[in-house]
Amino acid sequence: MTSTAPSFETLTSEDGEDFADADRGFIDRLDPGVVTTRDGRVIWDNDAYAFLAEDCPDTANPSLWRQGRLAARQGLYQVTEGIYQVRGLDLSNMTLIEGDRGVIVIDPLISAETAAAALALYRRHRGERPVTGLIYTHSHGDHFGGARGVVPHGHEPVPVIAPHGFLKHAVSENVYAGNAMTRRAVFMYGARLPKSPQGQIGCGLGMTTSTGSITLIAPTVDITRTGQLETVDGVRIVFHLTPGTEAPAEMNFHFPDLRALCLAENATHTMHNVLTLRGALVRDARVWAHYLDEALTLFGADSEVAFASHHWPTWGQQRIADFLTEQRDLYAYLHDQTLRLLNSGLTGPEIAEELALPPQLDRSWALRGYYGSVSHNVKAIYQRYLGWYDGNPAHLWEHPPVELARRHTEALGGVDATVAKAKEYLAADDPRFAVTLLNHAVFAAPEHQEARRTLAGAYDLLGHGAENGTWRNVYLTAAMELRGTLATVELSPSNPEVAMALTVDQLIDSLAVRVNGPRAWDTALTLDWRVTDERRGWRLTLSNGALTHRSAPLGKPLGGGSADLTLTLGKAQLLGLLAGGGLAGIEQSGDPQVLAKLLSLLDTPDPNFAIVTP
Repeated sequence: MTSTAPSFETLTSEDGEDFADADRGFIDRLDPGVVTTRDGRVIWDNDAYAFLAEDCPDTANPSLWRQGRLAARQGLYQVTEGIYQVRGLDLSNMTLIEGDRGVIVIDPLISAETAAAALALYRRHRGERPVTGLIYTHSHGDHFGGARGVVPHGHEPVPVIAPHGFLKHAVSENVYAGNAMTRRAVFMYGARLPKSPQGQIGCGLGMTTSTGSITLIAPTVDITRTGQLETVDGVRIVFHLTPGTEAPAEMNFHFPDLRALCLAENATHTMHNVLTLRGALVRDARVWAHYLDEALTLFGADSEVAFASHHWPTWGQQRIADFLTEQRDLYAYLHDQTLRLLNSGLTGPEIAEELALPPQLDRSWALRGYYGSVSHNVKAIYQRYLGWYDGNPAHLWEHPPVELARRHTEALGGVDATVAKAKEYLAADDPRFAVTLLNHAVFAAPEHQEARRTLAGAYDLLGHGAENGTWRNVYLTAAMELRGTLATVELSPSNPEVAMALTVDQLIDSLAVRVNGPRAWDTALTLDWRVTDERRGWRLTLSNGALTHRSAPLGKPLGGGSADLTLTLGKAQLLGLLAGGGLAGIEQSGDPQVLAKLLSLLDTPDPNFAIVTP
């Protein structure tokens, strides 16, 4: 079973090696390890994981417990001369590079509050060095959200460096499917679970996500090619673009004078996700392997330390080469063997059960499935190439979950009989099939308390056995909700700076995916936005339930005659309008009711929609 604990005797690394690396260079910690907002709301509490210092209990997988103990280490660490990291103050690390005049910040965490606390911890020991540069390794929120915590409003301008395409992907990833992804992320990271031996013990990549203020400062320096050299505050940096790996816009970079290599999130001390459980675009494991090999070729011989945006560094040329080689081979093997087997006719679930890693890779602590897993990565690779349909016509037009559940339970003799049969499978140590039956029972009769209790208990069993941190969190969060406690969404990316980074096209697209098609079938309208600071106009057309748009520079025709309503406004006014601010102060011509009509046809998604019940 996937959740079975590994045999520790088969893993190559000595236990002490990772722990020595994780502790190397320790200077000081934040005490208490708690970060709050100005009004006292706790948005980060690393001290809640103190229980990980104890021996692993029966309610946790020993391998995941070990990973949690490593990832929970908190404080300021010296990586090498002139390079420091703050770890354990958010899901990600903040790295600080000392320059001639101040300090360059790499990846300012998720929240402005945790970023400010991390910088203050650094300054306590290294002096009040000003921030002289900011680097985003890639386009995920845990690597830019705390920007204003290190470069607050009023700070002197500094170069803000990011890979090509960063801004587009940073602001768009959570726009179109953002509500669903955010809700699912609550399950993935176990944010609402108690931190305890029975509950959340991390997510494999780190502990959890902070819940403070998400901010964004737009990049001022665009990295467009591998080999691009930039000098910031006297520090030379050679960049290595890696698009399509762990993020659509991502980059490694090398400090030739410091013999140090930043691997962003492309190589950490876990198997990563080809597709996260929260949902995302499927990543390209083939390209991922290629760029890891390229990093080894370009920088391996000139690096004495490699560090990343999560976990602890690796020191020594040979150890760096071994680390990158194994990481490269992992993603290449997963990709190539999945393709080999799907071309032999196996489906994603079948490949996931059959594919095993080579012994050398399987024995490496740094490749264990703490965050990604062989099982769901293989299915993601299958999805990238062949999609959801496995070719079996029986799966082409199945009933939706509730109707399928009702028919399954009826075929088994009713809900009571289904629960009884599931208990037999639990007793036979087959919780995987037991939860399948119990899920049918709950979807067929959500008020059936025994079905809910039994399914929650089965999820506990699977969660407590899982080596993968995100699997554990998903199972245990599901059990919590079945017992009546909703895992509500707390993290919100609604900072005005983030909204301003959206293009007008993205803003329109975000409206289009909220149009209630059936209610809009018989409504036709056109709306022009003349956005003065963009020097461009947009025409929105609603017809047949679809909202489409076209654009042209101001003064150029948008086609199709005049619009039902034309608004002339700045982008900030447009954002205010879409937030419900009304038309006051906005130049307009035509029927002002057109805007109200369009807005009335938009659905407001439920951020806490049901997942484990109908």
